[in-house]
Amino acid sequence: MKPRKIMVLSAGLGVPSSSRLLADQLAVATQTSLTELGVGAEIHVVELRDYAVDIANNFVTGFAAPRLDDLIKDVETADAIIAVSPVFSASFSGLFKSFFDVIDPKALEGTPVLLGATAGTDRHQMVLDYAMRPLFGYLRARVVPTAVFAGPQDWGSTDDGRQGGMLASRVTRAGRELAGIVAEAPAREKADDMVSLPFEQLLAGITAA
Repeated sequence: MKPRKIMVLSAGLGVPSSSRLLADQLAVATQTSLTELGVGAEIHVVELRDYAVDIANNFVTGFAAPRLDDLIKDVETADAIIAVSPVFSASFSGLFKSFFDVIDPKALEGTPVLLGATAGTDRHQMVLDYAMRPLFGYLRARVVPTAVFAGPQDWGSTDDGRQGGMLASRVTRAGRELAGIVAEAPAREKADDMVSLPFEQLLAGITAA
C-alpha cells in the first residue's frame, strides 16, 4: 500500500514555538493511528516562517519563488494536512492566512485537514470554530470533527498529570479521526505540472472547444 503524504504546517514565529510543539504532537498521533490501521505515512513538517519573505513577494510579483512553489505543490497534492496557527488579535496569524491565500482555492477540495491553535489565554480557543473552520470550509476541505487548542496550562504539569493528559487525549482523538479518513481514501497521485501532447491531439481539443 502506498504511503500517505501528510503535510504538517506550523505558523509559529518563535523558536521554540508552541505551535510547532502542538503540530509535532498531532503528527505523531496521526502517524501512530495510521500505523495501527496498517497504512504507512510520510510526514513532512514545515515552518511557514521560513517562507515568510517568499510569500510576501508572491503577493507583490504574482509569482512563487521555486522553493515556495515546491511547498505549494506538496500541500496541494497531500493526502492530508495538519495546520496549526498561533492566535493574534483573536484570529489566526497573518502568516497563516497569507500562505493559504497563495494556494489555488480549488486545490484543497476534499482534502482532509486537522486544525490546531495555540494562544496565551483560553479566551482564544473559539478561534478554531469562528475563524479557522470557516476558512477551510471556503476552501472546501474536509475538516475533521476534533480541532485542538492548547493554552499555557496545557504545557504545564501537575502532580497527577491531569492537564497534560487532557491535551494528550484531545490530540490522540484528533489524530485518530484524521487517520481514519486518510486510510479510507486511496493515495493521491501527483499530477505532472506540464503534459506534452501530440500536436494532432492538441488541435483536436481546440477544434472541439
